[in-house]
Amino acid sequence: MWFSCASTGGMRAEPEREEAAMASTYSVPLSELVSEFDLNFFYKSSDYEKIHVTVDDVSRPGLHLAGFFDHFEPMRIYVCGTVEMAYLQKLSHEERTVIFDRFLSYKIPVLMIARGYEPLPECLEMAKKYDVTVLGSHAATSYVVSSLITYLKQALAPRVTRHGVLVEISGEGILINGDSGIGKSETAIELVKRGHRLIADDAVEIRKVSSRQLVGNAPEVLRHYIELRGIGVINVAKLFGMGAVKDSCNIDLIINMVPWRDGEAYDRLGIETQYTEILDVKVPSITIPITPGRNLAVIFEVAAINNRQKRMGYNAALEFTEQMGKFFANKDD
Repeated sequence: MWFSCASTGGMRAEPEREEAAMASTYSVPLSELVSEFDLNFFYKSSDYEKIHVTVDDVSRPGLHLAGFFDHFEPMRIYVCGTVEMAYLQKLSHEERTVIFDRFLSYKIPVLMIARGYEPLPECLEMAKKYDVTVLGSHAATSYVVSSLITYLKQALAPRVTRHGVLVEISGEGILINGDSGIGKSETAIELVKRGHRLIADDAVEIRKVSSRQLVGNAPEVLRHYIELRGIGVINVAKLFGMGAVKDSCNIDLIINMVPWRDGEAYDRLGIETQYTEILDVKVPSITIPITPGRNLAVIFEVAAINNRQKRMGYNAALEFTEQMGKFFANKDD
């Protein structure tokens, strides 16, 4: 195809280099969170532009404000809400000074104050002493915490880039694998014409957002574009409308496209589910042999719906096998 799997573009990489190496750590600039969640400043540290969040855990500092610092994680974002503010307001000036002096001495990335509360004078004093950014939000504390965790889990998730095509068929995320020139992009275009959506062509960035869930998207430079041999590069969103594309989706099934080989044994019933492991997550996978005349778009649609049925507890192959077993058992009787 036209780009390498790396999002920087360039010529096609060799097959053994198509899977990009997974980086060891990722980070999110604090300025990005401020913009995303519309946070306001109470104090901006001198190194604010250099602060990056590297963990997806967000905590409320209840016990730490009471002086218990065992298992304290200084890399986390800490959020104060109604409970913390009510507790602090009952303390004396000297007690609050001691608490914030110890708490902010750990140089946490940021302290957030939710529900529109103003930071206490002792908090701002120690924030300036230890140069720790203090931010505010008018949103509920639970919303701030849950939204930050969701956002950070996506942004900091382990990831890998693989050669392939990702489409959403009837709500199922289908990752199409196969050698270059086998027809992945052509099949994707046919699926788009049938009302389904393209997520990524050529390079698919896959993120592990939980122990059982993978999410795929296209690198920014390739988003909405697809290459068809003989035609060239087209913009699917501009050609078929915004309803034909989607930024990301879960990866629910992997379809491997392979050339038909005479004498090769292919699965005829589909009783046993095969899996492909990506980032230690097992994803159901099937192999589709390619021959002239096969309507691949229809086959992929059936594969997607059949996979959804299996996830919902219905397996047509098992039902068919049981019926055949009963038929021959009755025949023998």
